[in-house]
Order: sequence, then structure tokens, then C-alpha cells
Amino acid sequence: MTDVTNTSTAGFSVWERDLYVHLTSHVDRERGLLEQYKSAAQTSPSKAMRYLVDLLIEDEIRHHKLFNELAQSLKAEAELAGREPMIPYLDFNDPGNGEAVTDLTDQLLKQELEDAQELKRLGRELRDVKDTSLWSILVDLMQRDTEKHIAILRFAKKHTRRSKG
Repeated sequence: MTDVTNTSTAGFSVWERDLYVHLTSHVDRERGLLEQYKSAAQTSPSKAMRYLVDLLIEDEIRHHKLFNELAQSLKAEAELAGREPMIPYLDFNDPGNGEAVTDLTDQLLKQELEDAQELKRLGRELRDVKDTSLWSILVDLMQRDTEKHIAILRFAKKHTRRSKG
């Protein structure tokens, strides 16, 4: 549990302090879950289960990193120390960025949408082995990742457009 009286949060607003505690507490909880996953991967007699748990471990490591970056960015903001936060500000519309971001987003979004269609086709092709292999769950996970990629790119596009108008 994070100490709310910690002097490292001096100068935080109540909202910032509460959010910081939430983020850092979540990191502590995730650390415990990550250890459980690592233990499961080492002890499971099933190769398939170990493979799937390894995928979960990769996600948990990424989540841990993101929560740490959120907490450190919040801290940099609250301390007004002039440090750049780990998570950058939205700069899509800074001079010279807007058109380049829009063009890049359009290119990447087109590719991701094509990938989504291909993965959908592949998922249909794998229906016959969905109960005998891990292949269908892996394609399903890739479809979800592609949906996430599309959401990220649409976020960038939306926030680039919004500031233009």
C-alpha cells in the first residue's frame, strides 16, 4: 500500500494525491498478480497452459509499465519541476505535426483495417480446430489487438482534427 503521507507527494492537490495513490497501489497489486502468473507458468504440467500464461505475463508486464508511467507523469505534473512527463502531452497539432500526423494515421489505419479483415477470414478458417488447438484463441487475441490499434489511431486522428477546427 502506498503511504499517503509520503513527502514525495507534497504539493499535490487532493485529486492528484488520490489518483497517485490509486495508480501506485494498482502497481503493487499487479506485482502480486504477475508473481502468481510466473508461478503458474513454472508449475503447470500443461504446455498449452504455460504458453497462455506466458502471454498473460507479457500483458501484465506492459500494464505494470503503463501504470508506472502514469504515476510518474502525474508526479512530474504535480511537482511543477519543469520535467517532461514520461507520457508526452498531445502534440499532434504543434507546428509541422498536424498534417504529418494525419497522413501517417490514415496510412496506418488503412493497414490495420485490412489486417482486421484478414484476421476475420483467418478466424473463420480456424473454426474446425477451435477445440483442438490454441490457434483460434491466438487469432482472436490478434483481432482484439488490431481493434486496440484501430482505437489508438482513431484517437490520434480525432484529436488532430479537433484542434484544426
